Amino acid sequence: MEVKFKIDGMKCEGCKRRVENCLSTIKGVESYQVSLEEGMLLAKVKKEKQVSEIMSKISALDFLIQKVE
Repeated sequence: MEVKFKIDGMKCEGCKRRVENCLSTIKGVESYQVSLEEGMLLAKVKKEKQVSEIMSKISALDFLIQKVE
């Protein structure tokens, strides 16, 4: 399933890499694209539970994240 998120607070390539590194550690995240310019994340996940894990872990990096319907 593909899920889209808005991430506020990414200001540079370093921020983008932090998000990507975090996503790479979440089991069940099959692929992802992080757009620094748009402040968006598109992730392909196996199950709904990965959505809450993504939100929790990205929030722990001090970014504001919300799911976009």
